[in-house]
Amino acid sequence: MAGRLVENVLHFARVLRGAGIPLGTDKVIEASRALAIAGVERRADWHATLSALFLTRHEQQAVFDQAFDVFWRDPALEEKMMSLLLPKVRGRTPSPDADVSVRVAQALLPSRARPPRENAPDEVTIDATLTFSPGERLRRLDFEQMTAAEWAEARALIRRLVLPVPRITTRRFCPSPAGGTPDLRAALRRLARDGGEFVRLPRKRRRESAPPLVVLCDISGSMHRYTRMFLHFLHALARDRARTHTFLFGTRLTNVTRPLRDRDVDQAVKRVCDAVPDWAGGTRIGACLREFNWRWSRRVLGQNACVILLTDGLERDDTDGLGEEMARLARACHRLVWINPLLRYHGFEPAASGIRAMRPHVDAFRPMHNIDTLTDLARALSHPEPVRHAA
Repeated sequence: MAGRLVENVLHFARVLRGAGIPLGTDKVIEASRALAIAGVERRADWHATLSALFLTRHEQQAVFDQAFDVFWRDPALEEKMMSLLLPKVRGRTPSPDADVSVRVAQALLPSRARPPRENAPDEVTIDATLTFSPGERLRRLDFEQMTAAEWAEARALIRRLVLPVPRITTRRFCPSPAGGTPDLRAALRRLARDGGEFVRLPRKRRRESAPPLVVLCDISGSMHRYTRMFLHFLHALARDRARTHTFLFGTRLTNVTRPLRDRDVDQAVKRVCDAVPDWAGGTRIGACLREFNWRWSRRVLGQNACVILLTDGLERDDTDGLGEEMARLARACHRLVWINPLLRYHGFEPAASGIRAMRPHVDAFRPMHNIDTLTDLARALSHPEPVRHAA
């Protein structure tokens, strides 16, 4: 019995490791010893013991609970996990397995290596120097054309994006022994503390900080698939940038900065989608920009903030006030970058009235439809941008 218990705890630890929870062999050994002392008669004690030993952050609790409920209870484990990995049509009534993440299902069903066949023919090696690798094809594939497996691989690639944060010089100072400016306040405080004895003149330098980044994402019916992938990119941005503010807009404006700060990207995207009531609905760009300008701009647009606007510019309402709101937004920020998935088409022309009203007020007009365009955007955001010239 003890041998089977240790074996099952080891298997469960591998499942958690595959689901993204870091675990070492020492944790498995400690769990086996603790379960032998605490006993396995009560399921709640079993859950509390493994949770206390395996988890290091609060964000890991949801994944642990899902894996624990499925692994230690359901006898038909493989059939249940296979059903979770199949695509579903969501109706009004959620299924009882809707809360089990696909990541846990994939960790519980690892890919099995095929056994070698007897008398198998010799492997033929093909020179693929001039061919495209699957990873290169995935980086150039449009998000709208991806399958479910390619979508999962793309999210994993975006999660590994590294964004060096550019730092700008502010007007405030900080102590620095190698600074070029004498710090008179610190010198007077030191003289008062030491009784007037002066040893060395303290110095200071200008403080450097990363500018705020504000993102406005369109979640209308024509944009929701691109926005959902862009949310994974924003999660990587929030990981590297301390001051990142995210707003989603369709028929109304929703601040999702706080839900997107969850360390687990799947839980963060799920919380964002639950917080937005108008996902994949209509588009009211002008009204949402007006609400942002009058309610949020003075709170988040400061200290050379950069604004990223993700939308196709297809406005449902009248576009008379759209240009005025774009002009007000451009004056309030240091740099305004418009990301439009329609730029993936060669020969694109701003024929829609909304695009014509918005285009003159942006500093950069960039595409966003695959991983390569996201990488280029991250590279552009990683370098200081020039100051906008006055029109």
